[in-house]
Amino acid sequence: MIFLTNEKLLLVDGMALLFRSFYQTAPSGRFMFNEQGVPTNAVHGLIRHLFAAADRIRPTHITVCWDMGKNTFRTDMFDSYKAHRPAPPAELVPQFSLAQEATAAFSLLNAGVKNFEADDCIGTISKWTRGIETYILTGDRDLLQLLNGHNYVWLLQTGYGNWKSYDAALFREEYGIEPEQFHYVKALMGDAADGYPGVKGIGEKTAVKLIREFGTTDGVLEGIEKLTPSVQKKLREGEEMLRMSEKLAQIHYDVPLEWSMEQAKYTGAADRAVSFIEANGMKGLAKFARHTGYIEVDPFGFD
Repeated sequence: MIFLTNEKLLLVDGMALLFRSFYQTAPSGRFMFNEQGVPTNAVHGLIRHLFAAADRIRPTHITVCWDMGKNTFRTDMFDSYKAHRPAPPAELVPQFSLAQEATAAFSLLNAGVKNFEADDCIGTISKWTRGIETYILTGDRDLLQLLNGHNYVWLLQTGYGNWKSYDAALFREEYGIEPEQFHYVKALMGDAADGYPGVKGIGEKTAVKLIREFGTTDGVLEGIEKLTPSVQKKLREGEEMLRMSEKLAQIHYDVPLEWSMEQAKYTGAADRAVSFIEANGMKGLAKFARHTGYIEVDPFGFD
């Protein structure tokens, strides 16, 4: 695809980075605390993950998307959606608000709307910016359904600066389907982490095979007579949950966000980042506090 501008947009799944950063350090008890007694390990890791990616991508625009509460239109549809997840650790809870303070201090635009998830915000923005080279930083495979000629998904791997970088071609090579068909796969196989079962007894391998052959969940049900008796039985017994799971798995593109490219333009962290670092005792982030652009040196002289 030929891009009409030199702009690059980085969309960040803030909650995914925050949780990943917390659990990377929590087992060792390295919570780090600021002078107010608030743990800072997850926030520290989020900024490191984010700017490690930014140093590679060199985006001109950045937005960090957030979940805005536990209840969403998905929990309204299905009570068990994410209901089984344990409450976040006490050391993580105060870092939710601190994380958004941090990203704002580093001159990064925050975005989120109640009743929607960060995934939906990312999907909506990526639809609005079609034709602009867009990178999505996350740990959530659900966002692979957004891959196309201008969207790229970087899935976090172990350690800082490690990602699996997907474009649409790599996805097709691995799955044998189009990215926009991925939510059909999730509908069939379910998602234990999100708490919806899909069709009981159908795993990812079978789900991918069915979508390769039939294209959609409707196509699978229309072609049910071509399948083995065992799979037919599972689909007939699980059709109602299949329909629900498809609605839960699909990213929505119509979030009522107040967002523009101008708001998302990255101009450098500058003095606000320095103040945040000093106030929270997070000198490890000093090299990321820069006036403009992406540089590796510390312009503010922190030790």
